[in-house]
Formats: sequence, C-alpha cells, structure tokens
Amino acid sequence: MSENGNLADLLLDQSPSCSWVVRADGVFHQLYGECSGLFGKPGAELVGRSVTEALDPKRARIWLPRFSRALRGETVSLRQQSGDSFWNVSVFPIRVDGEIRYAGALAREASDWSKAEQDLRQTVLSALKSQEFERKMASKFLHDTVGQNLTALGLQLDLARMDFELAAPEACRRIEEVQKVLETIMEDVRAYSYQLNPSTVERAGLRPAFDRLLGRVRERFAGNVRLNVDPSLKLDPAVAPAIFQIAQEAIENAVRHAGCSAIEIAVKSTRNGPSLEVRDNGRGFDAADLLLGRRGLGMLSMEHYAAQAGLSLSIVSGRDTGTTVRAAQME
Repeated sequence: MSENGNLADLLLDQSPSCSWVVRADGVFHQLYGECSGLFGKPGAELVGRSVTEALDPKRARIWLPRFSRALRGETVSLRQQSGDSFWNVSVFPIRVDGEIRYAGALAREASDWSKAEQDLRQTVLSALKSQEFERKMASKFLHDTVGQNLTALGLQLDLARMDFELAAPEACRRIEEVQKVLETIMEDVRAYSYQLNPSTVERAGLRPAFDRLLGRVRERFAGNVRLNVDPSLKLDPAVAPAIFQIAQEAIENAVRHAGCSAIEIAVKSTRNGPSLEVRDNGRGFDAADLLLGRRGLGMLSMEHYAAQAGLSLSIVSGRDTGTTVRAAQME
C-alpha cells in the first residue's frame, strides 16, 4: 500500500467519526473507526458479512432501508439515538465510473456536547417544565374560575329571561341573543382550556387528543393529513403523553417549515412496545445543520420528551424525500 493510501486508512480509523461502505448486495465492505455504539459490535465482526447476518434483527430492519435508499441515489441525513447516545449520520451513494456500486455512511457521536450546548439543553429543559406548569395552571384557571363563572352567569340570564317573559318580551329576546354569545364564549374557553392542559392525553386518550390536534392543524394547513392509530394499542400512562408531544412537534415543524402537501401519522404496536412515525413529503433539512449542532427548539423538545419516556428517537431527512420522525420503545 502506498504511503498516501496508508495515511488515508489511518485518518479514517483514528478520526472521531466512524464510516463504512456497504456493497449493493448488502454486505459490509469496509468499516473505519469505532461504530460499536451504533451497531452493537466492533467493526471486525461486521466486515465481510451481510447486514441481516451481522446485525440483530431490530438494527437490520432500521439500517437496510437506509442503505437501499442510498443505493437508489438518495442522500439520507438523520439523527439516531442508540442507548444514551445520539449520533449524526449521513448515508449516501458511492459511484464508480458513474454507476452506483456502494452505499457509504459517515457517523459521529453527538453526546459529547460543548458547554454552550449543554447549557442550552438545560435551559430548554427548564423552560419546558416551566411551560408545562404554567399551561396547567392557566388551564385550571380557565376551567375552574372562568368557566364556572360563565356558567353561573348563564343561569342568572335564564332566571332573568323567565322573569321578563310575560312583562317584556323584547327584553327576553335580547337576553336570548346575549345567551347565544355567551355559549360561544364558553365553548371557546372550554376548547382553549383543553388545548392548554398538558395532561390532555391522560384524560381523554391518545386518539381523541390526536383528533383534536389535527382538527386545529387542518384549519391552517391545506394539505392532506392522515392518521392511523392501532385500536388495539395499550400505552403506558408515562409513554402516551410523550408520543403525543413528539408527534405534535413533528407536525408543527412539517406545517411551518417543510412546505409539504401531505403528512402521515402512524402509531403502532410492535414486539418491543409502541412506535410513532410522522412522515411528510416536504423539503428535508441539510445534514450540515445536524452535524454542526444547529437544532431548533422543536428537535430539542422531541429529544427531551423521548428521553423522559425511555423512547428511542430517530429523524431521517432527505433534500427531496421529506422528513420522517420515529419514536419507539427501547429494547
């Protein structure tokens, strides 16, 4: 091997990132760096073996579609959680003489954040907890104080209308008009109280909470929104709110930033537990944004809710293929 070739191998092997090449037949061709955090075993046990043979079934099901997409010419950018670590990953096609022969990948563990990002995450965590508390208190005030006072006012108007029914019919009609306005206000207060309460899923259930959420989304999103919730799914009370919050953040990102025409939400039951997938057909984000640590509040929020509930979070995005957010129970 030439000195330049040897240096290239040393560079790849000793870099803080890991990289690998998969052949078109699904066999690990080369692997550099420490990737055991992603694959569960060292590279020496992967090279020369097929993805389905070398990886456990769950990991193989995750990685095979990504390699297939790269072999079809796509570049896939994602943020993958494995255990307590997060990895920024890019999977891309490798062409030889103009023909795609391999799927290549670069990955770097993102758990060793800089102090600035650690401070940011702590600030976001504190803000989310504070926000949840304030929303709960605002919801309680609207329901217990404003709502009850409006109900009492409605009863008083009923009594007044009965008193004026014979003596002043015109006054009764005016009271009825006021009552109709009052009923609209009461409905709006109830709806907003319901929307503010972070325990909506716990009180109403996951499917009703999604129905309400998508009802609000459709008021400002002209595209198609599809929801599929497994009716046989039974969720842990600690997991259901996290799944809902992650979905809500993913949908909001799709509506506001993706420029998409379709959003699909699926909540299914798997062998390991519940899984969520939110997929849109809009503009994917640039992998460089992940690799440089530029993640918005929405992504940080999803990571927070996933960590709280013990869920594995994966975000896959391509420039022309949209974005898919997945959250699933860890093994």
